[in-house]
Amino acid sequence: MSVDLRRILRAGDHVVVGQACGEPTTLVEALIEQGPEIGGLTVFVATSFSGLFTDASPDAFALQSMGAIGALRARAAQHRLNVVPCHVGRVGSLIEDGIIGCDAVFLQVSPADANGDHSCGLISDHIGAAVAKARVVVAEVNDRTPFTCGEVVPASAIDHVVPVSRPPVEVPPATVTATDRAIAAHAADFVEDGSVLQVGIGAVPDALLRLVGDRRDLGVHSGMLGDGLVDLVEAGVVTNARKPIDRGVSITGALIGTRRLYDFAHRNPAIRMCSASYTHDAAVLGQLPKLVTLNSALEVDLTGAVNAEQSGSAYLGGTGGQVDFVRAGARSPGGHALIVLPATAKRGTVSRITAQLSGPVTTARSDVDVVVTEFGAAQLRGRTLAERARRLVAIAHPDFREDLDREAHAIARRGY
Repeated sequence: MSVDLRRILRAGDHVVVGQACGEPTTLVEALIEQGPEIGGLTVFVATSFSGLFTDASPDAFALQSMGAIGALRARAAQHRLNVVPCHVGRVGSLIEDGIIGCDAVFLQVSPADANGDHSCGLISDHIGAAVAKARVVVAEVNDRTPFTCGEVVPASAIDHVVPVSRPPVEVPPATVTATDRAIAAHAADFVEDGSVLQVGIGAVPDALLRLVGDRRDLGVHSGMLGDGLVDLVEAGVVTNARKPIDRGVSITGALIGTRRLYDFAHRNPAIRMCSASYTHDAAVLGQLPKLVTLNSALEVDLTGAVNAEQSGSAYLGGTGGQVDFVRAGARSPGGHALIVLPATAKRGTVSRITAQLSGPVTTARSDVDVVVTEFGAAQLRGRTLAERARRLVAIAHPDFREDLDREAHAIARRGY
């Protein structure tokens, strides 16, 4: 169905667009086509996997995001992405406070239930905040979007309905390499019976989920979930039976996967979609013992500082929810916060354990708990800077250990 945004938007409007697999692709296509005629638009989308923004003309609108995640990485490489460094859990409040502009919100929802409520479907992180703030709410009602339990958008809150029937964006499982499996094997050592998992999407998280099939009563509280959840629930591994809150329910704010995951989540009370103000909230996370969090990095320096955003002049990632979950996992009784990364980049020519970061500090060294590569796990919490350096050298690639060891000795001599 075609939609005339020229009757809905005003020149200079700020538009918040549903992200990830909840991206309203019909509305985005219209925005790309009609944006230049409306003029002066600014669009905020947290992540995108559709590839549509890659093809947008430079003058259709100014594009903002919290990172170069998914297909947005290509936009960043073209210097056509304005990055707002912020934590996932703070996006909603930034919208509420008017710091991230939201004159209009475009979202994808499921068909309404008997009460007239639309499910948020595949994404619920800051949708509620955007709906409450926007002058105009435009909803792409997709009959192929699952009705998920949790956050809803009442029909009364929607100003313009665009009925569609098209497959939501899918993100297939990543190809898992031998390196990914080795990293995951070390990470799996920290997962016990009754652990509560926070994992993202990608090869290492997928590999980890395949390795914990012998655990019992695992729980899930995560900003996003992929297809790997389905296997563990069907195998009786993920039960959420030991969580003191949300017992029996896997909590998430985003479903990023394939039709298999979407069909599994449809009207499934064992999965609850929540806003990021809940999934990433420190007070909520503080109620979860044995919380094991898994987050990736581009590089880690010898003191434990983490860069998950930028490599040299290339912006490749984002702040995301890493800091929220690292702090929560490190503080959780019996829990751990794992930062995972391959030991090298660029086909083994660059060490990702470094003397100094080449980009910004995403997670401070004082927050970091455990760093994992294919060569092992370095437990850093409570360790001196000299001991941290020694442990990180031990999990670096052997080709780089000699040079890194010299840097580590310098740290040991100084004491900092």
